[in-house]
Amino acid sequence: MKNYLVTGGAGFIGANFVKYLLKKHKDIQIIVLDDLTYAGNLGTIKEDLKDPRLVFVKGDIKNPKVVNGIFEKYPIDFVVNFAAESHVDRSIENPQVFLETNILGTQNLLDIAKKHWSTGKDENGYPTYKDGVKYLQVSTDEVYGSLGASGYFTETTPLDPRSPYSASKTGADLIVKAYGETYKMPINITRCSNNYGPYHFPEKLIPLIIKNILEGKKLPVYGDGSNIRDWLYVEDHCKAIDTVVLNGKTGEVYNVGGHNEKKNIDIVKLTISTIRKLLEENKEYKKALKKPGDDISWINDDLITYVKDRLGHDQRYAIDPNKITTELGWYPETKFEDGIVKTIRWYLENQDWVEEVTSGDYQKYYQEMYGNR
Repeated sequence: MKNYLVTGGAGFIGANFVKYLLKKHKDIQIIVLDDLTYAGNLGTIKEDLKDPRLVFVKGDIKNPKVVNGIFEKYPIDFVVNFAAESHVDRSIENPQVFLETNILGTQNLLDIAKKHWSTGKDENGYPTYKDGVKYLQVSTDEVYGSLGASGYFTETTPLDPRSPYSASKTGADLIVKAYGETYKMPINITRCSNNYGPYHFPEKLIPLIIKNILEGKKLPVYGDGSNIRDWLYVEDHCKAIDTVVLNGKTGEVYNVGGHNEKKNIDIVKLTISTIRKLLEENKEYKKALKKPGDDISWINDDLITYVKDRLGHDQRYAIDPNKITTELGWYPETKFEDGIVKTIRWYLENQDWVEEVTSGDYQKYYQEMYGNR
């Protein structure tokens, strides 16, 4: 049996990864460590917790006592670190918490994993480790900075972060690489493009647009909406992470992209038209609308409102995933046009989840960021 420690496993990508593992692998145990901050919600994995293979621990990755306790109780084989402060806007408001969680939290995980996995030293004084263990750091394409109109991020692109968030993730990546070089720890790093799909907390673009449309609110778009992102369906990303955990070459970085470059404004317009089409085709979905009445002609591009651009807003991200495709056989399977329909259907059918996760702190944050728009 393989034992996974999945940090941040009640968040968006982490929870989807937990669900993927439980479906894909039989002989495993998963320990989810999550501090349940605003973007982590136990309701996201409540059905999964009925599975005896899943254990939940509430705690902070920065806390040595909590992390060490997990390693002492469970024979951890794989650490997959999703736990992070992850929203660029929040990092601009409060950089310190991003540095503490994303860098120092990562270093704490590495230290404790190294201690429990070490079996001695080789003839050159380097630590040796239990067979089959691995630490995987889930990172982001934002560590590479911003692209112009052409070109792609590869694993050899120089790191050039532009926001406190991406700088904190870059620092974490470098700490992971350093442990791989200095202590010969078995590590991998994956750097993904923008994820979308079920269970995405609605501060990010796609779930925010869906939520606002259903509530009859305006749709805030930064600047002129021309910023370009490469979109990756979250289940495809989970498959990539699983592939790297099991088959990735120790010490390597793998870029994970979706071959789906889109302007933000085009994403918003496609989301508007897709929601309207789904509401027209299925009357049951109209129950998700907070604005009463059968007339949905108001769901159109007039909902879009342009807001002051984000400070230091990167213009374009685009990932070249050729390395993970050629070396490990992974490729993105979900076309964006299919993935966005699946995503919107999920939100229309799971409004209870949306209401649960967007109470409290989220409402205050939304008002501060977007006012009454």
